[in-house]
Amino acid sequence: MESQDAAKPRSSKPKKPTFRVVSSGRCGASYYGDPQTTASGERFDPSAMTAAHKTLPLGSKVRVTNPANGEAVTVRINDRGPYIGGRCLDLSRAAFAAIGNVSSGVMKVKYQVLAR
Repeated sequence: MESQDAAKPRSSKPKKPTFRVVSSGRCGASYYGDPQTTASGERFDPSAMTAAHKTLPLGSKVRVTNPANGEAVTVRINDRGPYIGGRCLDLSRAAFAAIGNVSSGVMKVKYQVLAR
């Protein structure tokens, strides 16, 4: 007689890495798309899920949520900026477009700094 566990199909999906929230906040976010070398030394890719922040360590993961529509994206910090008051994140064009309308140029966001 087979056990009940043997009858259940097993999921072949790999588990997503789990993260804990280290800090969070709200601020303005803008986007940029000009080709340049980032502070991390890599070539900026406007289609990558990356962002600039003034002080977070390069390589940090940040979940950015647009509270107006609930859309969220996780980005990797690979550059420094923005240097305009009231803004704490400069998202790549792709990251900004994933959660909002690029024609707006700036949006209020909620962010969570993540750690494994």
